[in-house]
Amino acid sequence: MVRSFAFTTQGRLHTKDIEAFLMPTLLADTNLFLWVDLEDPTPEETKFYLEEVFRFHPLSIEDCVVENSSPKVEEYQPKEGDHFTPYLFIVIHAVDYSRQDGVFATSELNFFLGRNFLVTYHESPLKSVNLTADRCVRGTVHAAKAPDRVAQMLLDLIVDGYKPALDELSMEIGELEEKVLIEPTRDTLNKLIQVKKEVFHLRQIIGPQREVLARFASGEFKLIRPHLLPYFRDVYDGLFRIAGLAQSYTDSLTGILQVYLSMSSNQTGEVMKLLTMITVITAPMMMVGTWYGMNFHDMPETKLAHGYLVAVGLTAITTVLTFLYFKKRHWL
Repeated sequence: MVRSFAFTTQGRLHTKDIEAFLMPTLLADTNLFLWVDLEDPTPEETKFYLEEVFRFHPLSIEDCVVENSSPKVEEYQPKEGDHFTPYLFIVIHAVDYSRQDGVFATSELNFFLGRNFLVTYHESPLKSVNLTADRCVRGTVHAAKAPDRVAQMLLDLIVDGYKPALDELSMEIGELEEKVLIEPTRDTLNKLIQVKKEVFHLRQIIGPQREVLARFASGEFKLIRPHLLPYFRDVYDGLFRIAGLAQSYTDSLTGILQVYLSMSSNQTGEVMKLLTMITVITAPMMMVGTWYGMNFHDMPETKLAHGYLVAVGLTAITTVLTFLYFKKRHWL
């Protein structure tokens, strides 16, 4: 699906669903800003808009259509023979956490940010893009005055989208902590390791993303107007706090894992203690039974009229005395 919007420098919607052949004319108008959103486009649409309409650099087009595991930002300046104007190519990731599946689902969003145009490319529908488009069309926040302002809003909504995912993760960790203290089973350990792996995956996403936003916040790029830098810094601060939460979740999961190992060790120790007690308590039975089980003819005990009862009584008395001794020492 391809959506296109043209906005005036006052942030008002000029036109939408623009015919492709009109786009070069609109791009030449300095009083308009053009936003083209490509959602799961066909190869033909991708080639047409990225190569023929905007004529982006082949390397950025390749990075756009091929899934990138790491966020990044690159600045492209035209060289001799190039037909594009200066632009920024940005790869960013939105996340969602499913407690049912126990995994972080990442959705890639690609930006081509120029002085009077913004092209967004994504394979799946994104809430941040739809919400931004709705705000721009309704003109409620006058965000569509320039592409860098719309890009900042998209980044801000993507970072805000991390918070519900982290809330879900926090609840998952809390439940795991209770399960470890109540019933540290093998399934609990598997779930704990899976969640720990997903938090590590989240940190792998956030780390490079922080570096990308830090470059925007520092004013490195001329295509970002100076008065918008505080807004980009605010987005960076939000992601910085999220990174801190992810680190705290990692520490919590490490602590829960240590508690699980300690509980498992205690359970093993209790089992070994019980088996040892059983062995010691039954030792008199084994000794008496082994001794009289030899049945030698010259053993004087075998000639007793009540030898069987004597052996049973001796076994019972020694076993009871052993049991009472352990109780007195509080070993049982």
